[in-house]
Amino acid sequence: MNMKEKLESLGRNSIQLKIARKETYKLGATRFGGKPDVPPDFVWPTYEGESYDHVVKDRPLTFLAQFNCEELAQFDKEHLLPDHGLLSFFYETDTQCWGYDPKDKGCARVYWFEDLSALSAANFPADMEEDFKFPMVKIKMDSKYSYPSWQDFSEMFPDEKDYDAFDLVWNELTDETPENRSQLLGWPDVIQNSMFAECDLVTQGYYLGNGWVKIPKEVRQQAEETARDRWMLLFQLDTVELGDFELMFGDCGHIYFYITKEDLAARRFDRIWLILQCY
Repeated sequence: MNMKEKLESLGRNSIQLKIARKETYKLGATRFGGKPDVPPDFVWPTYEGESYDHVVKDRPLTFLAQFNCEELAQFDKEHLLPDHGLLSFFYETDTQCWGYDPKDKGCARVYWFEDLSALSAANFPADMEEDFKFPMVKIKMDSKYSYPSWQDFSEMFPDEKDYDAFDLVWNELTDETPENRSQLLGWPDVIQNSMFAECDLVTQGYYLGNGWVKIPKEVRQQAEETARDRWMLLFQLDTVELGDFELMFGDCGHIYFYITKEDLAARRFDRIWLILQCY
């Protein structure tokens, strides 16, 4: 196979997200920010971790976005997501965990509320600071084929060393370079390194903050060989801006919600793993 054939064979559908204009509230609608729509028994998620002032305390997660699954269905060409209900994403945006430490578990949460008729707008927790109550922003969706970044591609084809040839074909296939790279599904837009094995190892309890030197060789090898087939991107969020509001992850980074294909098929959204990468 030549470079183009290799890349084309790896194409996956993704749902491109344009998060731009101000939005008005509508129950159960797809949107970024505002108050989440939740069932009556919903308990707002918190994360117990060390804050910037080195105090370990429970902090409420920030509500990021919700997606009406019925609205997603027309763009979800591979029928991977639920076709009804509401998917909601939360993240602790104060300290912004990076996801290389098993202790980061719980810094991000995803919920699937199946019955829209049972939902209503939640009240923010009493101890939530104003900075973490985000404005409502409209999300426009479109179906788009996505292809792996060089970091993922070169792991699958280690003999390919010609980045310039890859870049040429990648740009030809993707047709454009979107300013904002927020999406559901598809291939992640990698900033630093491939994340599949990272998700696999950290969820097994390995701390990855000091390199991978302490991980048994066979464990690491197993992850590097199989994680790409097991894990997939669920949601990638880039910088969000609206008027005076800006949400940025690190230095112009992204956050990535990953899930195993098995857990997605079984709708076990409580088992996602979040990674932050930036420049």
